[in-house]
Amino acid sequence: MGQRNRRAVRLCPGCRPVRARLQGGCKARKAVPESTSHGSRITLMRIGLVLDDTLDTPDGVQQYVLNVGAWLSEQGHDVHYLVGYTSRQDIANIHSLSRNLKVRFNGNRMSMPLPTSRKRLKEFFAEQHFDIVHVQVPYSPFLAGRMLTVVPEVTGVVGTFHILPYSRMVRSANRALGAWNKRSGNRFDQMLAVSEPAREFAEQTYGYRNVQVMPNPVRLAQFQGVTSSDPALNIVFLGRLVERKGALQLLKAVAYVREQQLFEGEFTVHIGGKGELLGALQAFAATHNLTDSVRFDGFIGEDDKAGYLAAADLAVFPSSGGESFGIILLEAMAAARGVVLAGNNPGYASVMQPFPEQLFDTQNIRRFAELLAGWLGDTERRRQAAAQQQEYVREFDISVVGNRLLGVYEEVLQTKRQT
Repeated sequence: MGQRNRRAVRLCPGCRPVRARLQGGCKARKAVPESTSHGSRITLMRIGLVLDDTLDTPDGVQQYVLNVGAWLSEQGHDVHYLVGYTSRQDIANIHSLSRNLKVRFNGNRMSMPLPTSRKRLKEFFAEQHFDIVHVQVPYSPFLAGRMLTVVPEVTGVVGTFHILPYSRMVRSANRALGAWNKRSGNRFDQMLAVSEPAREFAEQTYGYRNVQVMPNPVRLAQFQGVTSSDPALNIVFLGRLVERKGALQLLKAVAYVREQQLFEGEFTVHIGGKGELLGALQAFAATHNLTDSVRFDGFIGEDDKAGYLAAADLAVFPSSGGESFGIILLEAMAAARGVVLAGNNPGYASVMQPFPEQLFDTQNIRRFAELLAGWLGDTERRRQAAAQQQEYVREFDISVVGNRLLGVYEEVLQTKRQT
């Protein structure tokens, strides 16, 4: 992904495009301007995208880093990935700077970096001459936290805040992490958040100020135009099979639809994903006579995601919480031939603002079932919803959000030039 349509950035020894201008460096080469899609002129930059976790898993923050990094590379920027241990070799400029330990946090499986030498990090940054370092937040004090204490002052530092807590325990843990990272957090020149709820949490819990909301981007070209020839009426769920993602709630609502005969037509439920609840979901389907209409399709890779969602007449995501945004909702809006329905948690609600009638309480199974039945029985309404969703999702395309992000980078660097 990171190498596609990439143009080389030629750098003279000892300087970088923006750094040369900031420091009055090499006279042999001036900063090279590059045209963006909105016609403005920017300067090619060397950018370090920081993620404490690994890039070996396809979770939301990883997808953010990869999508942003690939797009920036396509614009001609020199993008590097500063991460915990990562084994994949299909992306250029990956720097594995730590060993990682697998942990569970906020209802997710993730990896945490082990402590990294400050001396090693200082030498690394002295060699790389980054113009911008963009950190994914929250971050570990053992990797990104130490990076922030050694990043050269001339380098602009931007953060993107990605989470909302799933429980009181996680909220308390975030308060403790915020206190631990208070000193390193002062190094940020600009903090972003992926949604308004995430912005509020970042300011209230971590004490960040003047946080700007900038949503997760989606690569619309990957999803729009993909069609499905499946003639069945399909309900599609795609996500990890863990409690908070709500696949069991969906099956309970489907069972209620069948038992109460709220919709008497034939339909198929597709469950895409893997996780610890697979056995319980299969058992529930068997004991509620749903095995003839529920398909467990296993893990759906990135290359197959668009086609999988394209077959959805109802794309349903009953997450109960812990969502700071909802990139899967945008992907489904771009690809699905029908309506997108989402659990009414703060992150998903921020994405679904134009469509409040498509939100539902995941704990109210009767109302959830009635919502499913209503949409199953109204083909024209589903078509109208699909058209509205596909129009709305354009504002989240990587070309739109990416250019906004470049504007933030430029503002940060301009401020440094002035000081």
